[in-house]
Amino acid sequence: MKIAVVQYCPVIGNHEKNVEALVPLLDLSKGAGLIVLPELANSGYNFTDRGQAFKLSEHPRNSEFIDLLTSFCRRNNNTIVTGFNERSGHDIFNTALLINNHGIVGKYRKIHLFIDEKDYFKPGDLQPEIYEVDGVKLGLLICFDWIFPELWRVIALAGADLICHPSNLVLPGKAQQAIPVQAMMNKIYIATANRIGTEGELTFTGNSIIADPEGKVIVSASPDKPEVIFAEIDTSKSRDKMATPRNHVFDDRRPEFYG
Repeated sequence: MKIAVVQYCPVIGNHEKNVEALVPLLDLSKGAGLIVLPELANSGYNFTDRGQAFKLSEHPRNSEFIDLLTSFCRRNNNTIVTGFNERSGHDIFNTALLINNHGIVGKYRKIHLFIDEKDYFKPGDLQPEIYEVDGVKLGLLICFDWIFPELWRVIALAGADLICHPSNLVLPGKAQQAIPVQAMMNKIYIATANRIGTEGELTFTGNSIIADPEGKVIVSASPDKPEVIFAEIDTSKSRDKMATPRNHVFDDRRPEFYG
């Protein structure tokens, strides 16, 4: 599978400008089977308060943004992972959605909320799942989940070849150092789609990356430019869990000592 990671700058609360910025990058990505977009790609990130966050949220089944992505998938036979400000009744969730030509086919709600997100979003309430896209098994995580190794391991143990990681990273270099290590320890691919730009006091760090099961960064983006990066996923590498001829990264675990 060929995957694409889209790095761009959503404008908080401005659907028209978001679409204007995103559509050309989607067009550049259409040759990839799977496309990964940043966290909260439909709304922007640095809200003034919960009222603004709620106002800019959308129900995923009634969203112009999701309709745009679904139409793109129908025209080009792609699958897209996107961050999404999800409204559910009186609650809002920081969510990642998996979308294909049939619409939404997968969902993950961010479990580990970062700083002020705790004031706006309800913590995720869905167990992470594995989805199959063109023979590749993938999981979904979001941004600050990067710092919790337990979650990466759980998804890898469930059979993921690839974890898609929509992000709005603001701690320079931190996640970009950790992601290749998580990829190496679990022998999986990781695609981190970060955003760029500034909202209020926050500056997003760009440097979107795709890491392979050896812990190598296959490709990385700039710190401050909208762009698309590509990589090929080889499932023979993500399904070979041997660290040495006598060491299997999962079978050699001793969970009885981890409690």
